[in-house]
Amino acid sequence: MTLNGLSSLLIDPVLGLGLVAFLLLLVTLPLALWTVGNDKPSTSVSLLVAVSNLCLTAQLIFRWWQSGHFPVSNLYESLCFLSWASTFMQLLVERSWSSPIVAASITPIGLISIAFASFVLPEQLQEASPLVPALRSSWLVMHVTVIMMSYAALLIGSILSLTVLVVDRNKPLSIRTNSIGIGGYRQVEVSQEGNINDQTITLNSIVLSRSEQLDALSYRVITVGFLLLTIGLISGAVWANEAWGSWWSWDPKETWAFITWLLYAAYLHTRLSRGWQGRKPAIVASIGLFVIFVCYIGVNLLGIGLHSYGWFL
Repeated sequence: MTLNGLSSLLIDPVLGLGLVAFLLLLVTLPLALWTVGNDKPSTSVSLLVAVSNLCLTAQLIFRWWQSGHFPVSNLYESLCFLSWASTFMQLLVERSWSSPIVAASITPIGLISIAFASFVLPEQLQEASPLVPALRSSWLVMHVTVIMMSYAALLIGSILSLTVLVVDRNKPLSIRTNSIGIGGYRQVEVSQEGNINDQTITLNSIVLSRSEQLDALSYRVITVGFLLLTIGLISGAVWANEAWGSWWSWDPKETWAFITWLLYAAYLHTRLSRGWQGRKPAIVASIGLFVIFVCYIGVNLLGIGLHSYGWFL
């Protein structure tokens, strides 16, 4: 980093808060990985993620104040928002299942997003700029925020599905949950004493394995992400009709967003209709990581299409 870049971080609160959030997540990741070995959740990890989320919240507020519009108009701002959304959802997911595996799996999403925005993008793309004409619409907040929240949820769900393939991979995976999510599972035991009418039914709770809980948790998160993506595509079509006079133009971003929707629709179909659980749907969800990367970064990397708003190539 050059001297001018360092001075910019100290002067500009947006860049400075992004750096603080990056450092907090950078410290969080090894702590989260360390707690996986102990198999005990760490309150310090959750606290660091919460503080980094507050820093990202303050960063977005300052950016909003600087630019005069909601900060999701370019790649830098959307990456910062994605980092905020992923850390926020990480805190929500940890409330459903407080496991060190969850923190170790999800933390890299927020870390990579804010690192990419702060250190990879050139300075001219990090600066606030006026909205291009196509973005001067009330649909900006509705469409982009919902899409970015869906990306965060789908990335988290896919990472958890990928973890299913890694955790306890040498053991047979016997799913005892259902497609609705992590629910109670009880084993029925019937005992008989003397008379055939004297039977006792006992319900014994069984602790689900880590793979089973990860499988159910990833399904729930992907379901939320899929619903948000559906809303985002519909709102984007309405916005496109207002801005360009066409509901759908097969723009590269639109095409890959539709491919993403089809992939996760197939994931949900295999779980609900065909009853797939465990490693088979986890493989499908893991492919979604690549598809989302192409959909989100690829369009800007190539600098093509109506949804590309600047890239250093």
